[in-house]
Amino acid sequence: MKNSKSYPWVVVGLLWVVALLNYMDRQMLSTMKPSMQMDIAELQSATQFGYLMAIFLWIYGLMSPVSGIIADRVNRKWLIVGSLFVWSGVTLAMGYAKTFDQLYWLRAVMGVSEALYIPAGLSLIADYHRDKTRSLAVGIHMTGLYMGQALGGFGATIAAEFSWNKAFETFGLVGIVYSLVLVAFLKEKRNSVTTTVSAEESVRSKPSLTKGLGILFTNISFWIILFYFAIPSLPGWGVKNWLPTLFSESLGIEMSAAGPLSTITIAASSFLGVIFGGILSDKWVQKNIRGRVYTSAIGLGLTIPALLFIGFGHSLFHLVGAAFLFGFGFGMFDANNMPILCQFVSEKYRATAYGLLNMVGVFAGAVITDWLGRSTDAGSLGNDFALMAGIVAVALVIQIAFLRPVTNDFIDT
Repeated sequence: MKNSKSYPWVVVGLLWVVALLNYMDRQMLSTMKPSMQMDIAELQSATQFGYLMAIFLWIYGLMSPVSGIIADRVNRKWLIVGSLFVWSGVTLAMGYAKTFDQLYWLRAVMGVSEALYIPAGLSLIADYHRDKTRSLAVGIHMTGLYMGQALGGFGATIAAEFSWNKAFETFGLVGIVYSLVLVAFLKEKRNSVTTTVSAEESVRSKPSLTKGLGILFTNISFWIILFYFAIPSLPGWGVKNWLPTLFSESLGIEMSAAGPLSTITIAASSFLGVIFGGILSDKWVQKNIRGRVYTSAIGLGLTIPALLFIGFGHSLFHLVGAAFLFGFGFGMFDANNMPILCQFVSEKYRATAYGLLNMVGVFAGAVITDWLGRSTDAGSLGNDFALMAGIVAVALVIQIAFLRPVTNDFIDT
């Protein structure tokens, strides 16, 4: 199966489910606050709830470069399987939590285990897919993240119908079972190492940690990618963690309705955005080497008016329309981050590079999650959403002005 022409797409399909579980397990907490705060009094404070969301992001961010370094040096199949198994076990355990402290430390452990997945998963997909299908493959994988985000929105619905404990227990068990499916069907791929080399040669071929970091940190283009990846992460994480709350407050509806409405809108539009952005980028780059950069920039540009309408809109039409525009644009941006990285970084260091990108993006998310928690308590959540449009505009200008690839698949010589 590994050598069949269809197997690269089988890999995308297998990892699509992992991506779904990755985001669903972390996202559903954000919509179950009303149910959980009846049992855990500390969650009645938006600031305290922000701390619970932020600890995951801080740990996730700290682990991201470490996970990238690990993924460049070990068998990514087993890294992905182990990551899924552990975070699913944590999700299951959250269903039995009785105190805020228990939830807090379980979210911290989830941050460690979930961080191990994304660099390994995306670099594996990039190795299986080259220039003509890379953005589309990454984009399809990203739809798994968005679907997980949407299904996470139903956490509040399940909690209202049954209990928040049952939601965690159910999805935790699903992930544990699926990790066994990956053991049977997921295969590793290393383009630069053949299966005929000796064990000693294989060890020597592993990328040097110091060399890899040195190459990345002396690459000006990587610093530019690092910056324009981090800035859009502010509204990206803000939407993931606080849009259900904003919908509930601005529209005056219960969280059990606001959660699915907001997350499904973002997920559906992002789904369309990554598919459109993936196809457009794969075709455009065949004619213009900056096609991936331009596709990403168009998507990023769409998020700017969307954030203004999300912040200042108070009708169903304005908020849903703005959320749809944001999701579509962010999807175009999201589908092209790894493919753009491949234009500047060798396959030997791509997981490390994406781990660093993930770190700065998640740290930005931790900052904005905490900030928007305080904004919610202060009654200024909408205004602060709108303010983020300005800093995204700065990232867009820098991306277009300075990011100039010369090849579609960078080879380290």
